[in-house]
Amino acid sequence: MIKRLSIFLLLLAHTVSMSFVFASEEMHVPMQPDWSFQGPLGKFDRAELQRGYQVYTEVCSSCHSMDLVSYRNLVQEGGPEFSEKQAKAMAAMFEVEAGPDADGEMFMRPAILSDKFVSPWKNEQEGRISNGGAYPPDLSVMVKARSGGADYVYSLLLGYEDEVPEGIILDDGVYYNVYAKNQRIAMPQVIYEDGVEYTDGTAATEVQMAKDVTAFLAWSAEPKLEERKRIGFKVIVYLIILSFLLYFTNKRIWRDTSH
Repeated sequence: MIKRLSIFLLLLAHTVSMSFVFASEEMHVPMQPDWSFQGPLGKFDRAELQRGYQVYTEVCSSCHSMDLVSYRNLVQEGGPEFSEKQAKAMAAMFEVEAGPDADGEMFMRPAILSDKFVSPWKNEQEGRISNGGAYPPDLSVMVKARSGGADYVYSLLLGYEDEVPEGIILDDGVYYNVYAKNQRIAMPQVIYEDGVEYTDGTAATEVQMAKDVTAFLAWSAEPKLEERKRIGFKVIVYLIILSFLLYFTNKRIWRDTSH
């Protein structure tokens, strides 16, 4: 009897402790903005993706790479859809190592459309040394790699607070963020009011910048999203029509056999 009571009390204590954990997690549920690409017929907002690329280039690319994305992807349907001339000019702003040349030497040249996005680091070791041992993760599929997807990334960018709650101790080079794991993150706040000057004249508020760059990262993680949704819609329509045809065919067959 005593043994059963002890087991019951342990289970009860575990249940109560877990309820506090869940309650704590619920206090930091990621924000959920209205994404244009959500829903079965959702599409990316071209202007939003173009602004997001600008935020990535001017703010994020100094630390984070996007090794799975090429400059030519900026032109392709379903993405930012820059003109080819624009994309070539954007790529040419960066240099990549090429060669060897006729003398067997490597050389630097402007990036072209077929090149991947230029990484800020020559290798992982350089990235770690420059960031106190923490290597900034590649952002190519970050939205897919994190639970909560775009909502989480967007919330994380806006989740920094100067006032640290009692009981949370931050080591050097660690920052308080209400949406980060354990509310601690090695990345400092990078989104600030007027952090960029949008070429389309949009006001660069923190919320706007966070939403734009998150949408851009959502596209890079799933560049075929619109195509997939179009195919899915056609398949559903086809199945609905087929279902009606089979239903009426079935009724006709059984009607003929009933006589």
